[in-house]
Amino acid sequence: MGNEADSASDRTNSAARDIADVPAVEVVTTVAVHLMSAAAIKCGLAEDEATASQQQDLAEARILITALAGLIKASAPDLGSAHAGPLRDGLKSLQTAFREASEVPDPPGHGPGE
Repeated sequence: MGNEADSASDRTNSAARDIADVPAVEVVTTVAVHLMSAAAIKCGLAEDEATASQQQDLAEARILITALAGLIKASAPDLGSAHAGPLRDGLKSLQTAFREASEVPDPPGHGPGE
């Protein structure tokens, strides 16, 4: 039993060391891409139309887009325009897709991430 615990501890320490080597810009960008991908699917933008309609969930998309907007807003000054610009473009595209998919439009300035 002790060997299993030691092995798990070694894996945890190895993962901690690995993440320590990753620059913050890369971590933030990776998280943003995951949020964008999930939001796109929830907006109904999956490749297959049948799958897209089954996976569409605008309430979930709103949460993901709002989280993405917060992440971008908070990290943009430190990321610089080379990294923040494309993230902002992706956010804007998701906000547009959300508006197009929504049957009830949000008032101006009250959409997800606005």
